[in-house]
Amino acid sequence: MTMLESAAEVAGRMRPSIRLAGPRWRAVRNFLLAMLFLSPSLVIFLTFVFTPLVRTFWLSTYATNPIGRPTVFVGLDQYLRLIQTPDFAYSLRVSLLFALYTVPTTILVGLVLATLGNMRLRGIALFRICFSFTIAVSGATASLIFLYLYHPATGPLNYFLDLLRLPRVNWLTDASTALMAVSLTTVWLQIGLNTIILLAGMQGISDEFYEAAKIDGAGFWASFRHVTLPLLSPTMFFLLVMDTLAALQAFTQFQVMTKGGPMSSTTVVVYSIYREFYFNGQYGYAAAQSVVLFFIMLVLTTIQFGVLERRVFYQ
Repeated sequence: MTMLESAAEVAGRMRPSIRLAGPRWRAVRNFLLAMLFLSPSLVIFLTFVFTPLVRTFWLSTYATNPIGRPTVFVGLDQYLRLIQTPDFAYSLRVSLLFALYTVPTTILVGLVLATLGNMRLRGIALFRICFSFTIAVSGATASLIFLYLYHPATGPLNYFLDLLRLPRVNWLTDASTALMAVSLTTVWLQIGLNTIILLAGMQGISDEFYEAAKIDGAGFWASFRHVTLPLLSPTMFFLLVMDTLAALQAFTQFQVMTKGGPMSSTTVVVYSIYREFYFNGQYGYAAAQSVVLFFIMLVLTTIQFGVLERRVFYQ
């Protein structure tokens, strides 16, 4: 009996640990199962995002030979060179101006088109198709289209200026108008996607809010200001963040339309990185510019989430 009682006591002491081991094992199993399903995405991110990012940080601390192999560790000298070189500050200013020209304009015009597209009118589906077809146009194609429109001799824009008896404009060869011309191309290219996203946000607003506003005597503009805009603020905030990041990374339209000119008036940071890397062979210096651009976008995004998101109304 004594041996049986001692065995029972041991078994009783072991039961709680076995019960504790059950949930723990299920948690470990669920974690391993989740990692198994996430492994394809993790491998892709590790290969094409995290590894190049770490290598860029590493490369920015080295001087390289003409074929891009690191030769001498220089520490932060590349970053000191960025501070001391006015060209990088100028390209950063051009990038910020480009973002300032394109992001608010794209969102505001998209908001107007989405408001028109949200109206319940006959043939409104055709109108929605007309403003959304730019989604199927690539950046290179849009740049070629506007190259034709901006042509100083045969372009339709200068032809219409002639009809209005206004002076012709050298859209892409004048330093005072080149950045604005490329910005207009970018707005036209992105406006379709922005409009569709805003239209989807509007259609997700319940009719009950508009009916309540109508009962209170609100007209169209009052309903738009006090119902549509607050409930659409999460969508607009999303577009603000994404469009800002896209503007700071813009490259295709500058490469096709201006190649950074005239007089470096359209040399944004990304084009400066491209020029230093592929033409000047300054691989470490280009990597340092990439790192600085990365942190600038990180800081801007953090500010947007820390300041502007407070004004976002979530239902």
